[in-house]
This record gives sequence, C-alpha cells and structure tokens, in this order.
Amino acid sequence: MSFGQRLLEIRDGFEPAFWVANVSEIFERLSYYGAFSSLANYLHESLNIPTQQTGALTGLFGGMVWFLAIVGGAVADRLGFRRALSLAYLILGCAYFLLGSLGASWMAPIRSAVPLLGLVAFLLTLPAFGIAMVKPSVVGTTARASSENVRSIGYSIYYTLVNIGGAAGPYVASWAHRHLGVENVFRVSALSVLLMFFAVLLFFKEPRRSGEAQEISLADAAKNLFTVLTNPRFMLFLLIFSGYWIVFWQQYIVLPIYIHAYIDPHADVELILITDAATVICLQFLVTYLTRKIPAFRAITIGTFLSALGWLVVASHPAVWAVVLSILVVALGEIVLSPRYYEYISRLAPPGQQGTYMGFAFLPIGIGSLVGGWLGGRLMHHYGEVVQRPTEVWWALTGIGVATTLLLWIYHLVVKTEMPVADVPTPL
Repeated sequence: MSFGQRLLEIRDGFEPAFWVANVSEIFERLSYYGAFSSLANYLHESLNIPTQQTGALTGLFGGMVWFLAIVGGAVADRLGFRRALSLAYLILGCAYFLLGSLGASWMAPIRSAVPLLGLVAFLLTLPAFGIAMVKPSVVGTTARASSENVRSIGYSIYYTLVNIGGAAGPYVASWAHRHLGVENVFRVSALSVLLMFFAVLLFFKEPRRSGEAQEISLADAAKNLFTVLTNPRFMLFLLIFSGYWIVFWQQYIVLPIYIHAYIDPHADVELILITDAATVICLQFLVTYLTRKIPAFRAITIGTFLSALGWLVVASHPAVWAVVLSILVVALGEIVLSPRYYEYISRLAPPGQQGTYMGFAFLPIGIGSLVGGWLGGRLMHHYGEVVQRPTEVWWALTGIGVATTLLLWIYHLVVKTEMPVADVPTPL
C-alpha cells in the first residue's frame, strides 16, 4: 500500500466524533497533569503534611480516578458518550475550582470544622467522578468511531494527544505556580475542562456503528460489569499489570519530594515532569512503527521491563540530569506498551461493551496509584528520613517492576495470550 493510499485510509477511517473526543482529551490531560505535577510538593511544603501522608494523598488523587472508571465505563455505555463527556467536564470544572479554593476565605468555616487531612482527601477525590467518565468515553469513542483497518493508528493518535496534554499541563502549572500562586494551578485546570464542556455540547455527535446498540439498560450495564468481574483470567492480568503502574506513578508521588529534599530545593519540578509526555510525543509513532510486528502482549511485557530499569539511572546518580534521563527511559517503556495495551483490551470487548471493558482497562492504573502512593510515601520516609539512604527507594521500585515483568511472562506461558500478528494493522 502506498503512502497516499494509507493517508486516504486514515482520513476516511475516523468519524468526526473521534477527533472531537481526542482533542478534548488534550485539555482534560492538561488540567489533570497540571494539578498532579504541583500536588505533592504543595501538600508537603505548603500544607506541611508529612511525607507518608503526602504519598498516600497524592496516590489517592491518581488512584480513585481509575477505580471509578469501572463504573464510569458502564455509565458511558448507558448514557451515550456525548452525554457522559459533557457531564464529566462539568463535574471536573467544579472539582478543580474547589481544590484551588481550599485556602479561600469563604472556605474558612469548613476548614475550622473538618480535620485538614479529611478535607484534603475529600477534595482530591472529587475530580475522579469526572475523569472516570472521560477516559472510557474517549477510548470507547476511539474504538467505535474507527474503522478496523486504522484502529491501531487510532490508539496511537489517542495516546499522542494524551501526552500533548500531559506535556502542556506541567508547563502551564509551572507558569501558573510562578506567576499566580500554586492555588491557581487548580483554577487554570478548572477553566480548561469547562471549555471542553461547551465544545462537546457544540461539536460532538454520538458515533454509530452498525450492529451496536447506542444505549443499554441499567440491567445490561450491571450484567456487563458482572461478566467482566467473573472473568478470572482477565482480572488476574489486570492485577499483575498493576505492578507496572506502582513503578510508573512514582514520578508524581515521591520523585518531586526526592528532588527538593535530596537534589535541589529550587528545581522546577513541574518542568522536569514534562519529560515523560514530551518523550511520548516525539517518539510514539516511530516506536509504534518499529514494534508493529511484536505481538501485543509481548510488547506489554517488554515495556514493563524497560520502565523498571529506568529508575536505576537516578538511583546511581542523584542529579537533575539523571532524573530527566530516568523519566525518559520510563517513558520509552510506556511508549512500547500503552497503545498495544489498549488495543489488546479493545479486541477482547464484545460489541456494545467497549465502555465497560475500557473502564476495567484503567483498573491497574488506579491500583498502581493507590498502592504506589501508600508504598512510595513509606519507602521515602524510611529510606530518606529514617536510615538516610534515599537512593534505595529507586532500587526497591526497580525490583517491583522486574517482578511484574516475570509475572507477566509466567501468565503468558500459562494462559497463551497472544493474538496473531496479522491482527495488528501496520501503522503509518
């Protein structure tokens, strides 16, 4: 197939809803990663929350999103993607505004009546209710509004746009933090997603594919959830894969604290955290092309191992340049596995259940964030503040990543996971 023919396939292979949903995801990710990149040091340095609790709270912010995505996927199947997305962006706008207003005078009576940790935990949970519907809706739209021959490219486009937002978020957060104050990082996030509320209402049309019901009953949604929950092989895979995200999320959970406490207290953490998303933006299509003949599950295993090895750089050289290089290697593993992971899950989903399956696809991310927050905070407290050997945190996390790789390999040997390579369309 010629280059021109492939471009024509891509142009005709996506419905307009694909582009609206994926462009809106840029702004959703900008708001999320903008808030996430400032969160750990804000809790630890501005609110004087101890290291262990900071890790747990930061993990809660990342984790609840992905647990609720299970329900969010079923809700998206029930409401339709247009209504689910518009409702989600409205919820997110309100949630981020409340986070940014935590120190406002009008919240003083609440702050005096509620323990600080409880109030912060509640406010950090609110964005999860919106994002839980955004993620399965966008990924489900990508599956439903893409022709089979360009679906693999569709997920690469999705993941690239996600990382454009992921790169823009910390950059915008850095600017807002320096010029407007850290609390306005969250208000900028609120504005970003509120704009997407209006964009979805104006431009998004529900994608329709022959043979798929656009809305399902609540009973059918519950049945879909039960069907997935009672699939032991699939659930075991999701549980094992959670180990990857325990390792990955540490760049937002404990790395900001590590940088300020043990490398450079004046380092611009938000700008450093752009490295992951910028690497994905620059290399996603190239790596997708180079790894196109690798079966999906094998690509997932290779990416997990590569990301685990990334933290060895900062473990060996506690310097800002080593932090950047570690994140870059972690991102390379992410690039190898992430589009293939979503492709792998989407091909398991029966017609009409993309939202439900994609909701479960995010479960390992939630487990990784919640467990990673709890574990990362304790590792940093023990190795950094108790025994004064902070670099051992990264050796421990590398061990978790290598163990996850071995478990995935054993799972493949037992379950025989691979699809034929011919099922994987060749990307542009």
